[in-house]
Amino acid sequence: MKKNLIYIGVLSLSIAFGCNDELNKTNPGSLTSDSYFSNTTELESGVTAVYGLLTGSNLFGREYFFTNDLRSDDFATGGGQLEAPRAQMLNGVHQPTNSVLGAVWTGLFRMIHRANVVIDAKDNVKTFNTTDETRKKRIVAEAKFLRAMAYYELGTMWGGVPVYTTSATKSSDAKARSTQDEVFAQVIKDLTEAQVDLPSSYTGADLGRATKHAAQLELARVLMFKGDFAAAKTELTKIVSSGLFALTDSYLDNFLEETEYNKESIFEIGFDSKNGMSWDNGDSDNIAGSSPRRSSIRHQEYSAVGWRNLIPSNDIINEFERTQKGDTKRDPRMGFTLYFKGDLVNQGKGRLEIDYPVQGNTSILDGVEQRISWRKYSALYRNADGFYDLSGINMRVMRYAEVLVNLAECENELGNTAVAVGLLNQLRNRADVKMPNYPTSNYPVSTKEQVITAIQHEKRVEFSAEWLRAKDIVRWRKQGKLKKEPLPYFVANKHELLPIPQGEIDNNPNIKNNNPGY
Repeated sequence: MKKNLIYIGVLSLSIAFGCNDELNKTNPGSLTSDSYFSNTTELESGVTAVYGLLTGSNLFGREYFFTNDLRSDDFATGGGQLEAPRAQMLNGVHQPTNSVLGAVWTGLFRMIHRANVVIDAKDNVKTFNTTDETRKKRIVAEAKFLRAMAYYELGTMWGGVPVYTTSATKSSDAKARSTQDEVFAQVIKDLTEAQVDLPSSYTGADLGRATKHAAQLELARVLMFKGDFAAAKTELTKIVSSGLFALTDSYLDNFLEETEYNKESIFEIGFDSKNGMSWDNGDSDNIAGSSPRRSSIRHQEYSAVGWRNLIPSNDIINEFERTQKGDTKRDPRMGFTLYFKGDLVNQGKGRLEIDYPVQGNTSILDGVEQRISWRKYSALYRNADGFYDLSGINMRVMRYAEVLVNLAECENELGNTAVAVGLLNQLRNRADVKMPNYPTSNYPVSTKEQVITAIQHEKRVEFSAEWLRAKDIVRWRKQGKLKKEPLPYFVANKHELLPIPQGEIDNNPNIKNNNPGY
C-alpha cells in the first residue's frame, strides 16, 4: 500500500507547473518520474495507477456512464431528483460549463498523462533477463492501450482534441487541437503497437489487465467509426479465431458480481463491494488482487430501489420484440434488462412495488402506465437497500457479443449479407434467449438496408444501458445509416459533438475556439 501512495505521488508531481525560477528548482531529495521508475515492478505500479483512474467518479465510477447514457435515446429522467448538469445533457441544452462533461474530459486526460509518464520512463528501466524484458514490453503496451482508450473516447465525443504523446511538465507544453482524424490516427498507432506485446489472457491477480484481444476490439471500433470496415473485419476476425471467447449461456452472467471474468468478457473494470465508492478522481487500484478496489455507484444511480435518476425510455422499452407487436415471442432480454412490478429481488425475499416501493416517473408499455427500471448492473438481486453504494459488480466494457454484432455490420458493408445474418442469429441463439432466427415478420433481411435495420435493432436490445448506443448514434448519423434522428433535441452542426469544457478553454491558450454551435 505504501508503494501505491508513492507512485500516485510521482505521477501527480509531474503535472505541477512552476511559475518562476525559484519554483522551477528541483528538490534533490524528492521523487520524480525519472528517478522513481528504475525497475519493472515500479513501472507496473505506474500503469496500475492509470487503471485506477477508471474507477473514480470522473470516469466509470460515475460520470462516464452518465455522459454516454444521457446522449442516448435509451434513457429518460427518473424524476425531479436528476441533477441540473445531467438534466441539461439529457435535454440537449448543455454548454461548455457543464460539470459532467468537464469531469470526464479531465479524467480522460489524466489517463493520458499517466500513461505518457509510464511510456516515457521505459528507457530508464533496466532489465536483466528475457522474462523481465517481456514484462516491461507488456507494461508499456498496457499504457499504450489505456492512452488509446482515452483518445478513442475523446475523439468520438469531442472530435478534435489536443494530442499528447509525451508527458507535459510545464504550462508551455499545452497543445492546440488536432483534428479528429489525427486523434484517431494516434489511437490506431497505439493499438496496433500494443497488441504485439499484450498477452491473450491473464490469471489470478492480473485479471482485468488489457489483453491483445481488447486492443483488437478497440481498434475495430475506431476503424468502424472511420468507415474502414475491411480493416475492422480483420481485427474482429482475430478475436473470433483465437477461440478464447464465447457467449455465456445465461445473459445475466454479464452483469452479476458472481460471474465476473467469464468466457464472454474481453475487458472489464473491477469494482469491489468492501471499500466504498471512490468519490474522488480515482486514485484507487483497479487490477484484481490489488487493494483497495472501490465499489460502484451505478446501482444507486439507476436501480429501482435507489435514486433512480435515469429510467428506460419508452422508446427502448418498445424496441424489444413481443407478441403485442406481432413478433413470435417476447424477447427474454427484456426481462433480463428491465425490472417490472412484481419482479423478485433481495434473493427472492420480496417483490418490487409490492414489498419494496418504487418512486419516481412512470413509463408506458402497450398502453399501460407503470414504473419500469433498469435491471442491468443493479444489485437488487442480492439486496433491496434504499441506499446502497457498495456494489461490487464489475463493468463489462467489452464482451464477445459486441464482436459478433460488429462483425455482422462489417460483413454486411462488404456485401456478405448472409454471413452477417448468421452472426446476428448467434446472439439470438444464446441458451436462455432463443429468439427466432432472422428473417422474422418484423425484420426481413433480404437486402443490405434490411440487414442494417436488423443489426441496429439487435445491437440496441443486446447492449441497452451499456454505453454503446450514444457512440453508435454518432457514427450511424455520420454514415447516413439512421432512418430517423433518434434525439428529439438534435441540432445539426452542433450536437454531433460535445463542447470543449470551459476550463480547458480558459487554461489552454492554444485552444482558440469551441465545437460548432456552442
